[in-house]
Amino acid sequence: MELRLLATFEKVSAVLSFTRAAAELNYAQSSVTSQIRALEDSLGVELFDRLGSRIRLTEAGERLLPYARQLRELAEEARVAVTGPQEPSGTLAVGTMESLTSYRLPPLLELFHHRYPKVRLSLRPTLGDETRQALRQGTYDLGFLMEAETEHPGLEAEVLAVEPLALVASPRHALAGKEPTTADLVRQPLLATEPGCAYRDLFERELKSADPDVQFMEFGTIEATKRAAAAGLGISLLPEVTVAAELAEGTLLRLAWEPPFTLRTQLAWRAGKRLPAHARLFLEQARRLVAEQG
Repeated sequence: MELRLLATFEKVSAVLSFTRAAAELNYAQSSVTSQIRALEDSLGVELFDRLGSRIRLTEAGERLLPYARQLRELAEEARVAVTGPQEPSGTLAVGTMESLTSYRLPPLLELFHHRYPKVRLSLRPTLGDETRQALRQGTYDLGFLMEAETEHPGLEAEVLAVEPLALVASPRHALAGKEPTTADLVRQPLLATEPGCAYRDLFERELKSADPDVQFMEFGTIEATKRAAAAGLGISLLPEVTVAAELAEGTLLRLAWEPPFTLRTQLAWRAGKRLPAHARLFLEQARRLVAEQG
């Protein structure tokens, strides 16, 4: 089995599309198709079920996938051991989220752009369960999580920081200057991003302990949610880093309510995966920059 064919097989398995795999590998689609067919011929089995415009792994393909990953990772280790360290290079598919991409990651992205130009970062916006699943399947190399839990089946994770949360509202809000209880909050209009954000889901669970029928106005993005809160439409729980500028300017006010849960920003990868040099570099720099941000 040629390593080139196994690498193509791994990519098609990750994205479940010959077209997407060809684009990401910079191949013609016909080349991807012929490589997969050559691998199937050499093994004497079909690795994918072709279902019209969709494909999925066969049972044989599922069995081959972990071996393909291990062989590729071992080949990279062997190359580094023989040739020695080189300038970091390669592609990293990184699962992330708005709160991190917009407010924590810009210095990290700038660092890689200027200092490590041969490392191509592909940021994939997903949340929680979707990120974890993509890491297990190998679609993502690394993934940022903002969760209360630090143990994730099938994954390894490093905690980068505790992520402070702030309950914010307009400075003219009725709860300004008071110490509201959870029961007080459920009587207020509540603003939120989409379900799937751990802080939104945990906040909703806490409020439903006081009122099972609690409802949120959903705004989709953090920026839209902040604007709605500043306009006096309600209150919202958001990561402190996302509202720091508004709190400093006075367009938003932090209410005196502390959430009874703690979120931790983490960087995760598939358990047992040998991280290549450029992935280890990304982890090291993420760890350093998040620590510097405090």
